[in-house]
Amino acid sequence: MIREFGLLPDGRPVQEITLKKGPLEARVLTFGAIIRDLRFNGCPVVLGYDTLDAYMADTDHVGAIVGRCANRIAGGKLKIDEQHHQLDLNENGTTHLHGGRGGFSRQIWNLEQSDKASVLLKLVSEDGDQGYPGRIETLVRYTLTGAGALRVKITATTDKTTPVNLTQKCYFNLDQSDTVLGHSLEIAADSYLPVDSDKIPTGEIRNVAWTPLDFQDGRSIGKAGRMADPIDHCFCLAPSRRDAVEFAAALESSGGDSRMEVWTTEPGLQVYDAAGFSNPAIGLAGKPYKAHGGLCLDTQAWPDAVNHAGFPTVLLRPEENYTHATEFRFA
Repeated sequence: MIREFGLLPDGRPVQEITLKKGPLEARVLTFGAIIRDLRFNGCPVVLGYDTLDAYMADTDHVGAIVGRCANRIAGGKLKIDEQHHQLDLNENGTTHLHGGRGGFSRQIWNLEQSDKASVLLKLVSEDGDQGYPGRIETLVRYTLTGAGALRVKITATTDKTTPVNLTQKCYFNLDQSDTVLGHSLEIAADSYLPVDSDKIPTGEIRNVAWTPLDFQDGRSIGKAGRMADPIDHCFCLAPSRRDAVEFAAALESSGGDSRMEVWTTEPGLQVYDAAGFSNPAIGLAGKPYKAHGGLCLDTQAWPDAVNHAGFPTVLLRPEENYTHATEFRFA
């Protein structure tokens, strides 16, 4: 089912596409390719809003596809083939975050195709958009399976070498409790990227052993948070993008009756516990979301990779195809 969700200030309509298969039902917007609502056996498992105004006011990219480069780039500076590029500095005037003020999460995507269980959206980002070189075409396909999985496939091509690091940024809460601090989290990573005061990776790859960020055997998010600063770190899943999805993480509700597994091709998993969540808009639960109201499990490349030669590359060249696959499996 397709309906008009609202109008942007310039009069352009935003469409909502409803998907349903097996135990899953999703509502997807053409604005930001946002997953507005996702339900497993009728229960909401992500944060979302009922009005377009709420999404226009949102600064947390709730449910959106984030790009051209997710996460942070120090100083918004790129050097590609001896050419320097300055990106939009949309965080504190010093850092490029999530593709800039006019990034993919703030754009209208074109509805290319849809059926009862799948939707295909397309976005063209022109040369110079937010300071990036090259014109890129991006496709995202959301598919629900009868076995209870949400599949996300993102592809992109470019006419000039440019960094591409895309992610789907749902905020998960498997039982719609006020916070996810009682949820249990397991991460298939033995290392993470420490960051400086601006949340930029220092370049070190640090083992998680004997740190509050060791989720290899599963632990309470709240317990880890009490032992450390708020969680907003990239975990190193692999040294490069994989050809097929592999297990990355598992999230379990406070009571243990709901579980979600994350499988991905991506080399990194940015985990954010929404400690700074601040949108006062009313959410799907009928009340404003609060700090720690959801958990982001953003499958992506390592942040600020353009400035770290030892990180997996995020550069996409004209002769290459970018392909990112992630599955969220519910039980």
